[in-house]
Order: sequence, then structure tokens, then C-alpha cells
Amino acid sequence: MEDPKVEFGLDTFGDVTVGDDGKAIPYAQVIRNVIEQAVLADRVGVDAFGVGEHHRDDYAVSAPEIVLAAIAAKTERIKLGTAVTVLSSDDPVRVFERFATLDAISGGRSEIILGRGSFTESFPLFGYDLSDYEQLFSEKLDLVSHLLTEGPVTWSGSVRPPLKDQQVYPKTESGRIHASIGVGGSPESVVRAAQYGLPLVLAIIGGEPARFAPYVDLYHRALKELAQLDPEQPEVTPHVAAHCPGFVAETDEEAIEVLWPHARKMLDRLGRERGWPRTTKDRFVADITQGAWHVGSPETVAQKIAATVGALGIQRFDLKYSHGTLPHDRLMTCVELYGTQVIPRVRELLAA
Repeated sequence: MEDPKVEFGLDTFGDVTVGDDGKAIPYAQVIRNVIEQAVLADRVGVDAFGVGEHHRDDYAVSAPEIVLAAIAAKTERIKLGTAVTVLSSDDPVRVFERFATLDAISGGRSEIILGRGSFTESFPLFGYDLSDYEQLFSEKLDLVSHLLTEGPVTWSGSVRPPLKDQQVYPKTESGRIHASIGVGGSPESVVRAAQYGLPLVLAIIGGEPARFAPYVDLYHRALKELAQLDPEQPEVTPHVAAHCPGFVAETDEEAIEVLWPHARKMLDRLGRERGWPRTTKDRFVADITQGAWHVGSPETVAQKIAATVGALGIQRFDLKYSHGTLPHDRLMTCVELYGTQVIPRVRELLAA
């Protein structure tokens, strides 16, 4: 029997893509295209759609909640969240207010994935010091945990003014926004998610997905040990998601050939910024066959997703389907194949 707990989502960072002439299209059109991709995802049965937050020239989305609100108005059932909300350089109260508003617009479909983000441009942009990186995230996450109760909040810390019996509006209809913590592989971050009783999202962007199994085990152990230490606390149902890069086309060969030139530009830019070596096609193909990338025909991608879900015992898999300048029409085809062929096939494989 199919496991009803497993959901399948799509994530995009709103990468600036190219048009038919090979030139970058305007940011405004990229954002409209993201909305169109999400509407298609809703129509073809994808469970969730995540939009990342960035503040740099290769991504168009810096205010994901506004994009998600536009998507909410055009969709009916798909869950809408961030991938991720860069909490360290944001104000927790404003984060709650924006997502509570999105929750109202979407009829209770909003999700927050809270994280540090993979880039640091937002820190100087909003006047934060990178030397406070850890403290900013720790204190703001603690405040968010209070805000999620939707009651009066009393809190104090060093990164923003204190609150005393403060109500924050609007309240949600359900009384709770679904919030998760996104981590890149730090044991401390995994334990922190358990300490706050929040779902865990693993960003698996390199290496074999199965190597993240110890982090899933750590999360489950931490939840169990924390429950034993404080039996008065409500029981937390473990929930782990994985976010992995990928791309779907009609055949394996087409998927690799279409994706490679766009992925190469994206990865080489990141490499120049972070001191990584240039990406070779052989290395890229190796990461498809043995690593984090889920790329190929619907059958190939479905087989790999099923293997990832099985190896990690996760409750949700999100495919990060946008990569650099990969054109909109190719992204639309990927979304359609993922919803109509990949997800049903993964469910069959898991049921078997």
C-alpha cells in the first residue's frame, strides 16, 4: 500500500533564465514565469511549491512571500513555502506577519522553512555583521518559536528590542503556521530542530543522499531523548524532508545535454566565489549517477527519488528544478513530467 505520509514538492530560487535569443530575460518576466510554473505544478498534482529568497543579480526573487501570495490566488491545493526564509537577516515578527497573511490568502497552505541561507549578501544589505552569524539565527529562531504559539509573547535577547505580553497579528485560522528548519548537514542544527519540536529539511546539494541518514537518525534520537527529559511536553511527530537538485526530460540523454551548459555556468560562478575547482562534465554526470542530482527521464528520476526516500526514511522529497539560465519552456516541461509521470511512479515504487 502507498505510504500516505510521503509528499513530493518542487523548489525554485527564481534563477534568471535566458530567452530564445540566449539573452537574460528581465527580472519581472522571471517572476511571472515562476508563478506560471507553480500554477502548472498545482494542476499536475505536485504537493508543495517552494520559492527561495536571494539578494543577488542571478536570482529574481527577494520577497518570496509576495510571489507565493500571487501563486495562492491562482491555485487551489498546493502547499506554498520558502526555500528558505533567511531568518538571520530578517525580523521574526515581520516574518510571522507576512506568513500569517499568506496563510489567510491561501486558505491555510503556507509554510515557512527557516534557515541561514547559502549566501551572505543579505547581511550587509540589511545592516548585519557576519561576525554575529550564529547569534542572529539562534536568537531569532527562539523568538519565532514563541510567535508560532500565536499567544502573547514575552521575549528578550541581544539582536532586537524585547517584547512583553505582545500580541502579533493576524492570527491564523488553524492557530499554527507550518514551520520547519532547513539545514545543510550540521549536527548542531539537526539537534536544534528537535529542541524546538520543528520538522527538519535537509538540503542535499552534493554527495550521495544516503550519507545524510545519520542526520535523520540523530533527529529521531534527539526527539526521543528530549521527550524523556520532559514528559510534560506535547509529543512531536518526526517529520523530515529532503531538498535535492534535479531535472526531468523525456530521456536521460536529453536531460543531461539540456541541463549541462546551464548548470556549468551556475556551478562555475559559485566555484569562483567560493574557491571551488571548475566543474567538468564527467564530474557532473558522476554526481547524477552517484550523487545528489536527480536528473534523467521520468523513470530514472523516479527510481532515484524512491531510493532517496527509502534510504533516508523521509516524509517529503522536494526537487530543486531551476538551475541557472535553464529556459522557462524547459522548466515547464520538467514540472509537467514531474507531476504527471515521476510522482505517480515513485508512489508505485514505494508501495512495492
